[in-house]
Amino acid sequence: MSDPRRIAYFSMEIGLSPSMPTYSGGLGVLAGDTIRSAADLGLPMVGMTLLHRKGYFYQRLDASGWQTEEAVNWAVDDFLADTGVRTSVVLEGRTVQLRAWRRDVSGLRGAVVPVFFLDSDLPENSEADRNLTQFLYGGDLRDRLCQEVILGIGGLRMLRALGYDGIQRYHMNEGHAALLTIELLREFREQEGRDDISPEDLEAVQHRCVFTTHTPVPAGHDKFPLELVDQVLGSREACGINDPICHEDRLNMTYLALSLSHYVNGVAKKHGEISRHMFAEYRIDAITNGVHVPTWVSPPFRELFDRYIAGWEEDSFSLRYALRIPDDEVWAAHQAAKRRLVEFVNREVNAGFDVDVLTLGFARRAATYKRADLVFHDAERLRRIAGQHGGLQLLFAGKAHPADQEGKKLIQRIVQIGRSLAGSVPVAYLPNHDMELAELLTSGVDVWLNTPQRPLEASGTSGMKAALNGVPSLSVLDGWWIEGCIEGVTGWAIGNDDTPQDEAADWARTAQSLYDKLEQAVAPSFYANRPAFIEVMRHAIALNGSFFNTQRMVAQYAAKAYLG
Repeated sequence: MSDPRRIAYFSMEIGLSPSMPTYSGGLGVLAGDTIRSAADLGLPMVGMTLLHRKGYFYQRLDASGWQTEEAVNWAVDDFLADTGVRTSVVLEGRTVQLRAWRRDVSGLRGAVVPVFFLDSDLPENSEADRNLTQFLYGGDLRDRLCQEVILGIGGLRMLRALGYDGIQRYHMNEGHAALLTIELLREFREQEGRDDISPEDLEAVQHRCVFTTHTPVPAGHDKFPLELVDQVLGSREACGINDPICHEDRLNMTYLALSLSHYVNGVAKKHGEISRHMFAEYRIDAITNGVHVPTWVSPPFRELFDRYIAGWEEDSFSLRYALRIPDDEVWAAHQAAKRRLVEFVNREVNAGFDVDVLTLGFARRAATYKRADLVFHDAERLRRIAGQHGGLQLLFAGKAHPADQEGKKLIQRIVQIGRSLAGSVPVAYLPNHDMELAELLTSGVDVWLNTPQRPLEASGTSGMKAALNGVPSLSVLDGWWIEGCIEGVTGWAIGNDDTPQDEAADWARTAQSLYDKLEQAVAPSFYANRPAFIEVMRHAIALNGSFFNTQRMVAQYAAKAYLG
C-alpha cells in the first residue's frame, strides 16, 4: 500500500536518543532535531539512515589523557522495530541484502515521522558485508563508499519496498547520501526503457533533490578514486557518473549532490557565502541551523517557561517573552541547572568544582581547527584573571575521530594542561560526549566558549542549546554567532569576523581578545554586577533562543526547498 509521505530526509547519522548511538555529533543531532520539528509541524516526512550497531565508539581517556575507543553495546530491538521488509544493493558484483528497522518520532500535536535504519547484518550476507553497517564512519575508503551505496541507493530502494512511492523531495543532509541521485536516474531510464540519460532525466532528478552542505573543511567532502568506484559500483558511465562530478580522478560526492539538486544551502549566512566561493558555478542559498527547543531546554528552565510563557513548546518564537521573567527566578533556574552539572562532574571525575565559581564550557568534536586549547595560550594570565575576580572553572568534552591522531593529541594536551593548573583554575575533560551530557553542559555552565579558526565553523549548534537555557556565548565571530551576537546583550564576541591571513598571528590575537573579554566584561559582570549578567542571560533566551531553533529552520526548508 502506498504511503502519502512527500519528503524523504537522508542522513548518514540521526541522533534520536542518548541510548541509541546512531550519531557522532553535530550533524546527527541536527538531523534528529530536524526530524522532531518536522513531526511538530506535521510535515509528511520520512527519515532514512544507517543502523550503526556498534555506534561511533565508546570513548575512554587513560591516565595520560590519551583517547582509546571501544565498540558500543546496545540492544537494537529495545529501541527499534524490525519492519520485516528487505531490499538489496550490488557491491563489487555481490548482492548484499538489507533490512530496515523503524522508530517513530511523534510531534507535539500527534503527527508522526517514521525513521528507518538500514542494516546489512543478515545471515545471508558474508561476514564482511554484515559488518558494513556496524560502525559510523568506520573502516577504510572502500567501506565508506559501500556505506554510502547502502544509504543512497539502498535507502531509495528501501523506500520503494516500504511503499513510499509518492516522494516529491529528497533531502540529502551532507553528501553521504548523494548516490540516491544515481538511483533516481536509473529509475527514470528504466521507466522509459532507455539505457542513455536524457536532459529530461537530469532535470527530473534535480527537481526532486535538495542538498545541504555542512562544512568548508576539505576533509568533510567525501571523494573516492574512480578505480574504487568502478570496483564497487561497476561501470560508472553505466551508472550515470560523468565528468562534471569527477574532479582530479575522484568521485566527489559534494559535486554529485550539487549537480543534481534544485535547491542547495549552507547552514549559516556566512557559510552560504563561503560555499558560493568554493562552488562558484552553483547557486547556493543559506538556512541557518537551529535546535529543537523542547528537547534542549533543561528541567529547571522548562518549569520556569511553563510559569511565564504559555505555549512555548509549540511556539518557539514565544521565547521572546523571556524578557519579562524576574531576575531572581532566572538565576534560581540557572543555579538549579548548574548544580545538576557540578554534582555530575564531581561524581564522575572528582574535579572539586564549586557551584559559585564562574564556569566556562567547551564541548564539540575534538578537531584541531576548533582550537579547544586556545584558552590556555597564556596560562599565567588565565591564573591571574581567576585570582583577581573570584575564580574560574573550565569544562571540556568531545571525541576525536579514531584515525585523527592530532585530535587525540589535542585532548591529551588539554588534560595535561589542566593538571598543571590544578589549585588555581580547575579543569575537567568529560569523556563520552553524547546528547545527555550535552544537555547537562549547555544548561549548566555559566558561559559557552567557542574558539574555532575562522572561517571553518560552518554553523555550530551547541551555543544555540546554551542560549535556550540562558547561557550566553563568548565566541569567535564565525558560523551562527555572526548572526546571534549582539555585544554585551546576547553574549560577547572574541576578535572580529575578518578572515585571518596568518594562522599563528590569528591564534595569538584571538587569545588576547578572549582574555580581555573575560577580564574586562564577563568576570566583572558575573561577580560584581549580577543584574547585568542576568540581563544578558534573558536576552540570550529572548533573542537567540526564539530564533535559532529548528521550528524556524524547518519552516524555511518547507517554504524554500520542499514546497517550491
